[in-house]
Amino acid sequence: MPSYKAPIRDLQFVYHELLEADRTLTALPGFEETSPDLVDAILEEGAKLFEQQIQPLNQSGDRQGCSFRNGEVATPDGFREAYRAYTEGGWCSLAVDPELGGQGLPETISFMLEEMLTSANVSFSLYPGLTRGAISAISSHASDELKARYLPKMVEGVWSGTMCLTESQAGTDLGLVRTKAEPREDGSYGVTGTKIFITGGEQDLTENIIHLVLARLPNAPPGVRGISLFLVPKLLPDDHNEPAHRNGVNCGSIEQKMGIKGSSTCVINFDNAQGFLIGPENRGLACMFTMMNAERLAIGIQGLGLSEVAYQNAVAYARERLQSRAATGSAAPELSADPLMVHPDIRRMLLTARAYNEGARALAVWTAINIDLSHRHPDIGGRTQAEDLVALITPVIKAFFSDFGYETTTLCQQVLGGHGYIREWGMEQFVRDARIAQIYEGTNGVQALDLVRRKLFIHGGRLPRRFFQLLTEFAEQQRDNLPLQPYIRPFIEALNLLQELTEWLVQQGATDPNQLGAAATDYLRIFALTTFAWMWVRMVAVSQDKQAGGDERFYRAKIQTGRFFLGRLLPQIQGLNLAIRSGSELMMAMPEADF
Repeated sequence: MPSYKAPIRDLQFVYHELLEADRTLTALPGFEETSPDLVDAILEEGAKLFEQQIQPLNQSGDRQGCSFRNGEVATPDGFREAYRAYTEGGWCSLAVDPELGGQGLPETISFMLEEMLTSANVSFSLYPGLTRGAISAISSHASDELKARYLPKMVEGVWSGTMCLTESQAGTDLGLVRTKAEPREDGSYGVTGTKIFITGGEQDLTENIIHLVLARLPNAPPGVRGISLFLVPKLLPDDHNEPAHRNGVNCGSIEQKMGIKGSSTCVINFDNAQGFLIGPENRGLACMFTMMNAERLAIGIQGLGLSEVAYQNAVAYARERLQSRAATGSAAPELSADPLMVHPDIRRMLLTARAYNEGARALAVWTAINIDLSHRHPDIGGRTQAEDLVALITPVIKAFFSDFGYETTTLCQQVLGGHGYIREWGMEQFVRDARIAQIYEGTNGVQALDLVRRKLFIHGGRLPRRFFQLLTEFAEQQRDNLPLQPYIRPFIEALNLLQELTEWLVQQGATDPNQLGAAATDYLRIFALTTFAWMWVRMVAVSQDKQAGGDERFYRAKIQTGRFFLGRLLPQIQGLNLAIRSGSELMMAMPEADF
């Protein structure tokens, strides 16, 4: 059975030492009491719950899955008790505004806990995860009356939330949505239609489920300009705000999936269900993006979480499994063979996972800090800059974290050889669970298109310009740091390549729109690798300064992993750059009939 140990020490390194979040966040209004001791205590207590109560349900939840009978869904054994422990501990409300019943802690802490929870049990994590996104959308766009009625119990975790976008004919292209909403005399709406792939659309963990549904009003404009957002509860509350009356909402079936089997993925039918408008008419997609962007970041964290737990189990196996002798001579002559860890190719796979995981962890926490800055920075300029950085990096986190998450869980499975293919070892589940993250909440190809077609151009190119300036300033600050030069040189070369490629791509896209689509996926990977290089140089710099002061093994490993990333993984950008510059004609020239 696989195991999991929360990477507390590395999270503390990123939060306290690398990004100095203590200084940054405690300077923000409302976060003054977020002391280092408090942060560490929260991480440690969260780790206990995730390791001891939620992780042991991961493999059994996968084997049992969710069951469906007469319109009702039962989650796997143990999920209800674990969910109760999760909500009673207040874990679902950490970063929610106290006025809504939350604890008002930084979003940054929630990000770190999210990684640990997805490592422990990604299927379980999806139930409270969607609710957090729904809370964000309702609190940002709904009327005060709707907020007062629905948010307190959602924050408490007694009620859950979903995101109902997809229909059988409308996946990525939400302009094809057919679900209708008819106005009623009392100011509410009758919502009718069918949504598919609804995570947590029906389950037995909460007493009510609050669906956020995209639908069309009569005479709405065509396409995405004619979509509105509605709050549609499974059960309508009575005057005491207790769920009392069944709404016209039912679960038609659940999907039989490749992975995340402990998470219910539902077909939800709305039959003249009473709904309530959120935000302005025909502006539903903009309102829903508040939730969607939060979920895209969460799905990126999911890729990191699965990669981390797969790495931990692959390392444990490589230390114990005896196979062949080291190329340089027997490393353990007293044994019948040497441990797998002596072989370069095993180390290649393990170091690849480790380098991606630690780079992603640093970037995730950096992004979360900017989310907190975008909400609470006292200066509008500071808020705007943080908003720009988060907007730019969101598709990168969603796409690249989930891409490497699948790549590295597969590598870690490979470390186990044949045992990696056998269910009892748990590695094949990590691979299956990781695969969906590249698809849902906007496929990774769509994320890449968002980056090259939108984020590079909005506000006159302000977003990438601000980001590149940030990286350039860091490089200038380290110009005289001699011990860091072997690490910073490849980073500067990568940054120069990325900036030149960005300028070329913007120019090419002005005359041939297919150039942007053809380059998108490879460009996003170059962007991500360069950003990881920035994080790795920063981590090496901190580790070099602190290595002599104690915890030498930790800092030494950090420096060695940084060397591996910069020397072995970052050079991917050279081939990707050549592929992009080969142009779109290589993809578009072949007639459709020849495929």
